[in-house]
Amino acid sequence: MLNTMRNIGIMAHIDAGKTTTTERILFYTGKIHRIGEIDDGAAAMDWMQQEQDRGITIQSAATTAYWRDHQINIIDTPGHVDFTAEVERSLRVLDGAVAVLCAVGGVQPQTETVWHQADRYHVPRICFVNKMDRVGADFFAALEDVKEKFGCTVMPVEIPIGCAENFEGVIDLITMEEIRWDAESAGEKYTRSPLSDAHRVQAETYREQMLDVVSAFSDTVTELMLEGEEVPAELIKKEIRAAVLKQQYIPFLCGSSRRNIGIQPLIDAIVDYLPAPDEVAPAEGMQVKKDVEISIPCKPDGVPLGLVFKIQYDREAGALCYVRMYSGKVKAGDQIYNVAKKKRERVGRILRMHSNKSEPMESVEAGDIAVFVGLKIAQTGDTLGSEGMPVLLESMQFPEPVISVAIEPKSLSESDKLKETLAILSREDPTFVSREDQETGQLIISGMGELHLDVLTTRMVQDFKVEARIGKPQVTYRESVTQIAEHTEQFSKVLAGKEQTAQLSLKVEPLERGSGNRFTNMVKVAAGGIPQLHSLPESIIEAIEHAVQGAFNSGIQYGYPCVDIGVTLLDAEYDPLTATPFAFEAAAAMGFDEACRKAAPALLEPVMDVDIICPKEFVGDAMSQMTQRGGMVLGMDSKSNADIIHAQAPMAKLFGFSTDLRSVTQGRSSFTMSFSHFEIKKGGLGS
Repeated sequence: MLNTMRNIGIMAHIDAGKTTTTERILFYTGKIHRIGEIDDGAAAMDWMQQEQDRGITIQSAATTAYWRDHQINIIDTPGHVDFTAEVERSLRVLDGAVAVLCAVGGVQPQTETVWHQADRYHVPRICFVNKMDRVGADFFAALEDVKEKFGCTVMPVEIPIGCAENFEGVIDLITMEEIRWDAESAGEKYTRSPLSDAHRVQAETYREQMLDVVSAFSDTVTELMLEGEEVPAELIKKEIRAAVLKQQYIPFLCGSSRRNIGIQPLIDAIVDYLPAPDEVAPAEGMQVKKDVEISIPCKPDGVPLGLVFKIQYDREAGALCYVRMYSGKVKAGDQIYNVAKKKRERVGRILRMHSNKSEPMESVEAGDIAVFVGLKIAQTGDTLGSEGMPVLLESMQFPEPVISVAIEPKSLSESDKLKETLAILSREDPTFVSREDQETGQLIISGMGELHLDVLTTRMVQDFKVEARIGKPQVTYRESVTQIAEHTEQFSKVLAGKEQTAQLSLKVEPLERGSGNRFTNMVKVAAGGIPQLHSLPESIIEAIEHAVQGAFNSGIQYGYPCVDIGVTLLDAEYDPLTATPFAFEAAAAMGFDEACRKAAPALLEPVMDVDIICPKEFVGDAMSQMTQRGGMVLGMDSKSNADIIHAQAPMAKLFGFSTDLRSVTQGRSSFTMSFSHFEIKKGGLGS
């Protein structure tokens, strides 16, 4: 069973034709009975309302098709850079991938991102050059682009017959036949015919090149070629398969998904060249009890072991946990152990997914992908296994969110609903984070980009029916002083018929940036508890310190917390008949405000450390974006495939930076941001 299973992903840059290609695969394998077009909002794999409205893939969708007695589990991934986590978690559990390239654009920015992600997880792949019917299509230029940008060996197993409006079909270099598709049957019918004289020279040239590549990694093929014998088609396919599994070279096919050309040979190539679950390297995990690394062979009769790689919320069923099984077998109703959470959970139902539709399964075995219903605490990246032999699989790493906005419910009654929705979305999407700002009380949501947050906030309103206001990101400033000042404060009030008085002198001074606030007492503590004129009982000193600490949080001019201020209690006059802790607390609070106003108060803004990872040709544009925002470039590290720019910039100027940086660098740059320090904001709060 395992050798007739394929777990594959379709990956590419946005608009290269991933979903269109997947739709055709489903149609020709009999999974769907009508081809849905993305432009009409009818694609089976783009089932979310927003995907249909926007014409893009947002969530990776899983389905299963059957071809030549093989089961093919397919995951269609998003192409937009904001949804890179969807691609990351899909590639983590796949055994092979189809990289779809645009025949006009070749290797596009997001192609580079997904290619490197596939490299990181050692995913064998084949390439399908799509859109051969478009003006400017060039199959051979796309080949060269992959070879140049990724430094890998490329090998066409097909070449196109014509291109652009003259694109007729493909030539199979293994069988040396011409293949043409029948437009009236939506590409279901196709004919193989012998090579015509018009295409013979070109086909023989590229077949020779193909055999040169195959023979470089195969002694058997080399011997046959040296003896001048014909190399059988089955042997070529067998050697290509072995080389793809070792990632020695990349086979290339071509076609036009929109015009239903070239899809059946692509499905054949998936079966012929991409690995079965037991042909890839065994999963590596940590045996928790012994704290040693072990390999887990893909065997249905082994200890149950699976990885939760995606969670999707369903209004009726709750959390749908997508699980890739690496070992063993799990039946519906079984107890399974969550190794990361150290808790047992019951698998209520097991489903085989087709996009947003499902069919029940009795059990799922090693190598397969299924959905578990009923898991209450599982999260993306959790390992499900056996309590007797707990093994922890390596979890997935996701990039930090780079953009945040404030959100608030339109009414108090919506508050709980909003928090519940945020918890569901955070569990679904590891790159979506929500938190409550301790200083402003605002709910802040963070994501990978403006489109990412726009999609999520639209889901809250449309799918979860939450009424909320979405604000712009807000910076939490700080306040401090820039000079030394002293102030004497007197407090005298009659409260509840009793006079309460206090008098004290305070000094405020700026401290070194980052050193925090400090309170110092220069007044003697009354010996034996008997206060003198210039000494105070301990309870009064505690009241003064409490008032100053509270004032640090209340701000000076704008109400932002104070930082790096030193406050010294210089002197105090104590009248045992009228002095109370309350009076001294009030005097200290008012004295602090007045002293700070004399000490040239300043507004401080947070400055962030920014590291920009950028291709060499866009370094100038990336630096320019940083300096335009009042940032300062501190230095640069040069790597083989990219440069890393180290810079600092005010947080307030970095909103929208993600979009602008991607715009000027064709989406090929990324950046990380972390807090560095506070510095005086020029021009006050309004600037």
